Amino acid sequence: MRFILRNLGFYLIAFWTSITLNFLLPRFMPGDPVSRMFSQAQDQMRPEQMDELRRLFGLDDRPLWEQYLSYVGNVFTGEMGTSISRFPTPVSEVIGSQIGWTLLLGATALLIAVVVGNLLGVLAAWRRGGPLDSALPPLLVFVGSFPYFWLAMGALYLFGVTLGWFPLRHAFDVGLTPEFSWPFLSNVASHLVLPALTIVLVTIGGWMLGMRNTMIATVAEDYITMAEAKGLRPGRIMFRYAARNALLPSVTNFGMALGFVVGGALLTEVVFAYPGVGYQLLDAVQGLDYPLMQGIFLTITAAVLVANFVVDIIYVRLDPRVRAR
Repeated sequence: MRFILRNLGFYLIAFWTSITLNFLLPRFMPGDPVSRMFSQAQDQMRPEQMDELRRLFGLDDRPLWEQYLSYVGNVFTGEMGTSISRFPTPVSEVIGSQIGWTLLLGATALLIAVVVGNLLGVLAAWRRGGPLDSALPPLLVFVGSFPYFWLAMGALYLFGVTLGWFPLRHAFDVGLTPEFSWPFLSNVASHLVLPALTIVLVTIGGWMLGMRNTMIATVAEDYITMAEAKGLRPGRIMFRYAARNALLPSVTNFGMALGFVVGGALLTEVVFAYPGVGYQLLDAVQGLDYPLMQGIFLTITAAVLVANFVVDIIYVRLDPRVRAR
């Protein structure tokens, strides 16, 4: 319990720091979104309307410390302000309409990469020096060295444009009504294949190599030799003894990756015009939408911190040595 409470204090300090940076960074950026709205309105806005918009977006002439206190109070009450690029829609509604697609894409790709990558790492380490261990790690590292967007554009051109096997853009066909039905779900799955495949190809090599290296060190432990001397089946030794203990570092890495799922694969979402948080973040930056940028950054930060705190709790349960310390 002391370990959990101490980590909780660290995470609260990190969250407060992120709130402060989230407040300051957009205000240090050049440009004024209200002046941009004024120019786009072709001088049809009156000065008092501009002052009211600045007050609404928290960009008025109040002292910085007063704006900061107001911002912190709004954060803890769930009020993220009004989006400038999608005025007058609240930021919470904009993020809420996009985060589901990001979670679907990121979680699907992450689960496939983690399960398949760790399983390949276990098999490669158990049969060290075999064909799987010799050929697959260099190949996956080579594929993983390519940027997301390069593989995304290649997959889009090959499987979408040339072969026509998968759709080219968005999360589902235009004109299709979102509903819980097999035609809609199958359509969403077909749009999900290429973006998820791109993320899996880039990340699966890291999961395999990490599990393989940890597994090799675990196999050399004395309790593995004892299990072999007792005549236990190789499959039981590999999964119940070696892989179970070698999996602990992957649990920590999974927590980090799970938190960043909320951020989405920005470039992958842009290439496929996938309506996720990453794609929305690009629009917010281009439109100088300070409230939306702050809301997305805060959502990503909170997701990373919560995911890591949950993993810390799980780690205490999985590793008795942490509880002993």
